[in-house]
Amino acid sequence: MWRSVASNALTLFVVVLVVVSGLLAWGREQFTGPGPLVEAVCVRVERGASLSAVSRTLETQGAVSDARIFRVGADYSDRAAGLKFGSYLVPPAASMVQVLDILTAGGQSTCGREVNYRIGVLVSEIVLRELDAATNAYVEVAKFDPAVDPVPAAYTDVAAADDLRWRVTLAEGVTSWQVAESLKRAEFLSGEIADVPAEGNLAPESYEVARGDDRAALLGLMAAKQTQILADLWAARATGLPYDTPEEALVMASIVEKETGIAAERRQVASVFVNRMRQGMKLQTDPTVIYGVTKGQGALGRGLRQSELRRATPYNTYVIDGLPPTPIANPGRLSIEAALNPDTTDFVFFVADGSGGHAFAETLAEHNENVARWRAIEAERGEAAQGGVQGD
Repeated sequence: MWRSVASNALTLFVVVLVVVSGLLAWGREQFTGPGPLVEAVCVRVERGASLSAVSRTLETQGAVSDARIFRVGADYSDRAAGLKFGSYLVPPAASMVQVLDILTAGGQSTCGREVNYRIGVLVSEIVLRELDAATNAYVEVAKFDPAVDPVPAAYTDVAAADDLRWRVTLAEGVTSWQVAESLKRAEFLSGEIADVPAEGNLAPESYEVARGDDRAALLGLMAAKQTQILADLWAARATGLPYDTPEEALVMASIVEKETGIAAERRQVASVFVNRMRQGMKLQTDPTVIYGVTKGQGALGRGLRQSELRRATPYNTYVIDGLPPTPIANPGRLSIEAALNPDTTDFVFFVADGSGGHAFAETLAEHNENVARWRAIEAERGEAAQGGVQGD
């Protein structure tokens, strides 16, 4: 009888072992194999949320097939306590182990809502966007200019959310005064701005910030970035340039920045001004004259007057020789590159061509023909001619 009992017990043990082994294999496959998601979803991990709560959320959203297996897998891999607060994009067919990797990696949230304060040449706007997980594209929720517009409820409703991401983006060609004034209106930042940063010394890029960050510290970061960009590009500059210091190159880059918004033209525009300097010609560029009038404090909003083109100021390049004393805006990397590595051309003139770009010329006669064509385009459009024709 005991032999029979022992035999039955052994048989039962083997059966149980086989079943357990099968369950473990099945669970491992469920944990490491492709997940059930057909479309990406955005999963929010609340601050201090438990593994149980997060696993239930994942199951409800269809990111995992079984919350219990996810919890067991997290415990087994010693990452049950490693969940990071935030909102995370889980891609289609992500396995449970991939989901766990996403939720425990930390760093910036990869989906959810984002505020981007875009500081532009003509307008500065705060834009609230939310990621559409299905398309992996941001959808605009609200947009307003804090200088003139009322704050929309859609913004105030979420502005204090813990997982809201913040960004400040400078457009190429903004002036330091515009940046400083715009940052003063950013209610999500703190601290005073004692002085307007030196013109040209801020890098037009996008900066990750946090609510409550110090304004002066952010300006310092922008300045450090521009210093590094200029140093790197100065080291790789072309030979024989008609300016001797990085600071002079930055002045030239700011002129290039204000003369064209077309990336493909920047090196050509730079070549025009380099050729003029080499030939002892005046630069004769309207944007420098405009800066002398506005001091960089906003757009002129009208055409230049003949009296302004004749008036002697440090920035009137129709009157002075060479470069103005400072940059006239904050140039981006591409314009700095153009100033330090201009195209090799014989161009000394350019004028608008009606397409948004410019027509370049080597001789005054050719330039006058280009100007005549541009004046005809202006007449057809009913536009008044603005400013001089030597630069723009």
